[in-house]
Amino acid sequence: MSLVESPPPSLEARIHGLLPALTPAQVRVATEVLRDPAAVSSSTIGELAARCGTSLPSVTRFCLALGLSGYAELRLALAAESGRSSTSWEQGTGAEVGPDDSLDHVLRALLQADARALEDTVAELDVDALGKAVHAISDARRIDLYAVGGSACIAEDLRLRLHRIGRGATNWSDVHNALTSAALLGAGDVAIGISHSGETLEVLEPLRRAGHQGALTIAITNYPRSSLARAAELVLTTAAARDVTFRTGGLSARHAQMLVLDALFIGVAQRDYTLSEQSFDITAGAVATHRSPSRPV
Repeated sequence: MSLVESPPPSLEARIHGLLPALTPAQVRVATEVLRDPAAVSSSTIGELAARCGTSLPSVTRFCLALGLSGYAELRLALAAESGRSSTSWEQGTGAEVGPDDSLDHVLRALLQADARALEDTVAELDVDALGKAVHAISDARRIDLYAVGGSACIAEDLRLRLHRIGRGATNWSDVHNALTSAALLGAGDVAIGISHSGETLEVLEPLRRAGHQGALTIAITNYPRSSLARAAELVLTTAAARDVTFRTGGLSARHAQMLVLDALFIGVAQRDYTLSEQSFDITAGAVATHRSPSRPV
């Protein structure tokens, strides 16, 4: 069976994911790289440092934080990414939808932003961690999901789909209930925290408690250096779409989160394929009488 090759990881997405963990000087460098990558790729390290009002070592430390060997590799990476002509780094930045733009333009802007986010998520996702998470969820005695706000809707969708294949899970969006549930977890259980920022206390606190109780902890977040990621044993990172007017980072993260949860769900279903098929047939039959009969054309 042939597989579609994943696109290379986007340097832009990696920079956005690291922003909260960078020093103020490194953030200035990151902002300049995101603002005008072409200019940076043709600049010396001294010229970039001067434009950012920082030192040469700060530029070098920014490169190292990205996993690059130094400034020379950053320039090469920026030059290589400039070949991605289908999308520019400035598209999807929130200023692209004006009051007179057509709905067709809005749809294309959303499609472009979300397609890039899905590509970056696939490229950057740790497949080994994904596989370990699938095995843990499949074998778990109990499964807790911690999420609030928009992420709670995504968590509820995963809970319902796991239910369809006979895997019971509980979705906690109230922190008091989440903490009391986490306190009763132990070895053989799984706790999943979903937070775009990775800093939502209502998600972070119960995940930490679950870990202290011996449960395996999984973080799904856009920021690999966030508090939630540091608290989890397994980290599955997403790459949120660039903001479009009236749609902030939290909202733009939903499709990338759904992609990761889709992969988790399908992976769990695959582990006991026959049982999953049977469960789908049984649950579909249970609600079949609640569908309106087809009307003749």
